[in-house]
Amino acid sequence: MGASMMSLYGQETEEQTEAGVVLDPVVITGTGTQHRLKETPVPVEVITSANIRKAGITDFQQAMTMLAPSLSFLNNARGSNLMMNGLSNKYVLVLINGKKLTGDTEYNVDISRIDMTRVKRIEILKGAGSALYGSDAISGVINIITDEPDNLLTISSATKSDGYGQFFEGANVDVSTPKFGSYTSYIRQQSDGWILNHFNEAGDEIFAMSSDRFRSNVINQRFTLTPSDALSFYAEGGYYNRLVKRIVPAYSYNLGYDAYNLGAGVKYNLNERSHIQLDLQNDNYNTNYIFTQDVTDSTGEHITGEEERRKGQHYYNAHLKSLFRFTENTQTVFGAEYLSEALVRRDANVDKNVYTLAVYGQEEIRFLQRFQAVVGVRYMYHANAGSNITPKASLMYQTNHFNFRAQYSAGFRAPGINELYYFTFSTSRGNSVLTVGNDRLSAEKSHYGSLNAEYHNNWLTVSVTGYANQLHDMINSRTTNMADMTPDEQQAVKDEAFPYIGDDVSKIRQVKRYANDEQAVVKGVEGNVNIFFGAGFSLGGNYTYADARTKDAEMGWRPVERSIRHTGSLNTNYSHAWKHYRLNVNLNGRLQSKRIHITTAGVDESAPGYGIWNISTNHTFDGLKNFTIEPGIGVNNIFDKVDDRPYGVNYSHLSPGRSVYVSLLLKFKK
Repeated sequence: MGASMMSLYGQETEEQTEAGVVLDPVVITGTGTQHRLKETPVPVEVITSANIRKAGITDFQQAMTMLAPSLSFLNNARGSNLMMNGLSNKYVLVLINGKKLTGDTEYNVDISRIDMTRVKRIEILKGAGSALYGSDAISGVINIITDEPDNLLTISSATKSDGYGQFFEGANVDVSTPKFGSYTSYIRQQSDGWILNHFNEAGDEIFAMSSDRFRSNVINQRFTLTPSDALSFYAEGGYYNRLVKRIVPAYSYNLGYDAYNLGAGVKYNLNERSHIQLDLQNDNYNTNYIFTQDVTDSTGEHITGEEERRKGQHYYNAHLKSLFRFTENTQTVFGAEYLSEALVRRDANVDKNVYTLAVYGQEEIRFLQRFQAVVGVRYMYHANAGSNITPKASLMYQTNHFNFRAQYSAGFRAPGINELYYFTFSTSRGNSVLTVGNDRLSAEKSHYGSLNAEYHNNWLTVSVTGYANQLHDMINSRTTNMADMTPDEQQAVKDEAFPYIGDDVSKIRQVKRYANDEQAVVKGVEGNVNIFFGAGFSLGGNYTYADARTKDAEMGWRPVERSIRHTGSLNTNYSHAWKHYRLNVNLNGRLQSKRIHITTAGVDESAPGYGIWNISTNHTFDGLKNFTIEPGIGVNNIFDKVDDRPYGVNYSHLSPGRSVYVSLLLKFKK
């Protein structure tokens, strides 16, 4: 439990404050209620804004890669495929202040929408969280908690420039009074992209970038109104766009993404110990093609410069939640939720929506002084998957320096609309694939159990967690070569596809269909150690082992695609202040073993393991009244680790090599 340099306990000393160590923060993700980190009965890993800033990080993916070893990413042209403890993006629920981040780029949630300038802390819950959070929370939950400064006026600007045209700019303007608050933010990111190798394995020169050129903008606005101690309101909204520019004439279109979201809520405090709140959320995400040459495809003829919306996703959520503290030693949560998801995609012949209804309850109790227990259950009705019940139970025993935790939780994931209904034809790298949905898919269910032991004192925290996560009816795609089918089977495929893709049926080389595997199992162990040496020095290390396997009737047991067995991170930090100047030096590294990829023919095409180290320095000047100036300089990928094997292989990472960055933070507070 706890990320590097995050979970030291005890009284805060002057040296620890100088080191920027965040002691015992409040967390909410494990139970949905507020707990100090050392007292939460469900293990939660925490990454704070201080650790992100000290590491010179402005990107969510880099923050998770360098500071949370249980998470990994595999990049492609359309997004970043997140993995947590051996399971892919679709089993990880990403939340912002407890609300689901929606909108995906080919099944990968678009993490470019996350505003890192607003992050107060990131809480990571491992294992099934469906009892509180519903569908998708099988591998875990990442909850990004944002900050709302309480100064009358706060204006800040964060700028970072790195190699290959990588640029980040974030600006915030915040107003806070006892009755009213306004919080405005804007971020701009861009990159020129890069190529790791100009040739493929056959020695042919290729025209494709390993990391595409892009630019993106995010604007968010939030208002709060507190007319009395008992009543508070908020309203919020945001807009996002991203343009991915690809090499012409290798590609006939660029990719454009845009999204807008709206939200509102009200909270009523029944008394000092109990409240009820209602949250409403609407999120809309679109994928567009901007054609760079005249072309004819499955949706018709297109001319250069034309922009066509290819995919639209719409999400609606209403969530009513209440918290009651009937006694000093109990907390009771009740909730009800309605959500609706819609997908429109012409080239996949999909225009569908599904809804989910849910009710849930949870009881927390402290007893016999040293014990805490949590039990909860959620009932869900999904329009396609039907009814499902997901229980949870946690128990913690505390002593002065030790915590022992045991947890069981059930997970649930309804089939995605794409898995149910897609019927699309695409060509990539000369390979033509027909993808066919399956409206008879069963929902995926899981059972997760873990044991955690933790020791903590004023200068040391050590924790070890062992876990097992068993999934039933895991949904996977199975690809079959047309050449391996009988003539009758080939004709059946062509007859099925002809109404949708016409004469293109003659070009089909492979058929990909969704199906339920028999089961999957992930077993693993995590270890964390954090040490505060004094004099401004601190050290933290994390290690994760995850053995993820899946089984089906045809191939038996095999490793889960893109899973990684061993990952680790190391962070060491030095911080010291001299009157109005503070120096912070941070060295962080990530090491991981190979990313597993075994072809259907049994060929091992796994990406090799690697280790990357970064160093960052921040220099804070706060001698000016109300102003803080913080320049920074650092080196990413110190040892110039590059995976420049031929294009088309499974790259271990996409770093272009060593680069030097500079940054500048300006802040005014009144």
